[in-house]
Amino acid sequence: MRHHTTFRQLEIFEAIARLGSFTRASEELYLTQPTVSMQIKKLTEAVGAPLFEQVGKKIRLTPDGQELAQASREIFGILDRYTMSVDERRGLKQGKLGLMAITTASYFAPRLLGEFAKLYPGIDVSLRVTNKEQVLASMADNLDDLYFLGQPPEDIDVVAIPIMDNPIIVLAAPDHPLAGRKNIPLERIARETWLMRENGSGTRNAIERMFGASGINIHPRLELGSNEAIKQAILAGLGISALSRHALALNQPGQFAELDVEGFPIRRYWYAVYPAGRQLSVVARAFLDYLLGRGEAAPAAAGKGKPQK
Repeated sequence: MRHHTTFRQLEIFEAIARLGSFTRASEELYLTQPTVSMQIKKLTEAVGAPLFEQVGKKIRLTPDGQELAQASREIFGILDRYTMSVDERRGLKQGKLGLMAITTASYFAPRLLGEFAKLYPGIDVSLRVTNKEQVLASMADNLDDLYFLGQPPEDIDVVAIPIMDNPIIVLAAPDHPLAGRKNIPLERIARETWLMRENGSGTRNAIERMFGASGINIHPRLELGSNEAIKQAILAGLGISALSRHALALNQPGQFAELDVEGFPIRRYWYAVYPAGRQLSVVARAFLDYLLGRGEAAPAAAGKGKPQK
């Protein structure tokens, strides 16, 4: 690559590669589309090979583009680490922290981030809440500092640190016939009408493992794509479900009945996850230390820093 390639061109290119759109990149960087197109044209000339190809209405990276995208992320990572080392000498007075969380974590992640931001008001914090597939895609590309997940990925080499209990409890409408019963057997609760998250959901996997270990199959009447939809269906009398206790954070006490079922709550954790090869920034390490020092961290957190596959 010839010497007249600029950091600004790489920044624009990285944004297009990440967002998959010239328009969205221009919006994120507050640039006009002609400016973005001109800078990419100059970058393409400097590289001497096409970086993007048009597929229908979408653009995608050529092999040369993919290689440059990886190199750009490495360059910006080096610059970020340099900036963070300067920030460390300034005593965490400024810096950036980028978090990404699966949707269920939205019940607690903003509160944790808000508490941390009050301690370090000079730090620019951002939180993106999305589905599990997008979180894993971002993690594979090493785009954020930390990720909140209820189940660490098995096909990406990561460090997964338990930061908080995530118990799964059985929920029913307050007037359900089993509300108030003690130690309900699994066989009895399996006969109820069940509402479940979609296949692949970590919560659903944990529930099915629990019943499967006792040789019991449960057949959901409805599959719903969000905890909020399941909660509404429970209140409408359509059935019962099992969800993370955190899913009740915004509900009034007594709005749901927590059923006392054999084997529940299922003990799970929330994890702060990052790719095993990534060196955490000073700010991300400070945030992790803050999470582990809050008293809500799971006991297993003593083994922090151990890669889990």
